[in-house]
Amino acid sequence: MTTGLWDRETFAEKLRAIGVRAYHDKHPFHVMMNEGQLSPEALRGWVANRFYYQRNIPIKDAAILSNCPVRDVRRIWVHRILDHDGVGHPAGRSSCDAGDHGLAGARHSTEGGIEAWLRLGEACGLSPHELLEDRHLLPGVRFAVDAYVNFARAQPWPIAIASSLTELFAPDLMTTRLAAFEKFYPWIDPGGLDYFRRRVRQARRDSDEALAISLEYCNTLELQREAVRALGFKCDVLWAMLDAIHQAYGGSKAAAP
Repeated sequence: MTTGLWDRETFAEKLRAIGVRAYHDKHPFHVMMNEGQLSPEALRGWVANRFYYQRNIPIKDAAILSNCPVRDVRRIWVHRILDHDGVGHPAGRSSCDAGDHGLAGARHSTEGGIEAWLRLGEACGLSPHELLEDRHLLPGVRFAVDAYVNFARAQPWPIAIASSLTELFAPDLMTTRLAAFEKFYPWIDPGGLDYFRRRVRQARRDSDEALAISLEYCNTLELQREAVRALGFKCDVLWAMLDAIHQAYGGSKAAAP
């Protein structure tokens, strides 16, 4: 029985292989979205439910930080919370607390991904209140996202970080998604697509950081194997979200509003 570590190249390849096999870009609903086959209702359903995932990302990352005793890792990881929550707002209020009228101020250079996703919702015809109050949230999506946050809280921090490595595959996904939205869904205000544009760059940086940390701190064969399983779990979370959305909304194309 092999007891030695995988070398870094083998470990990285095993992580990447998970995405090749199981990343959610292969889900039928996601394929339909990129092929322009979603009705406005289905696309709004995806935006509304995906928002629950977006708003829980900084909570997940805070859980990882709370478990991590390594200062250098915390200093690298902490920007992820600011990337999504933002780093300030005029008059000292978050746009998430300011209601519909707060989004004008959210177009500040320090806005986070949550505000950018709220603008995507507005561009699709969803009010901020609808998203912030979870009016369209499906039980299956809530369950999957909550399971991911709980996983990050409960697992050793290197394993929780490894679960985030779906980011390895995100830049290509975001580039393809942006092109699909611009081509097939012209009824969406292009300004609402800023989240996708910024994530192309951010996901490359984030995945490089997370991969380097995983390669460094998953330093036993057991941790390496757990890291691969954690990434598989994260892919399952994203897939389960789309299962619930697909079941609720289908995706058959209808006339734009």
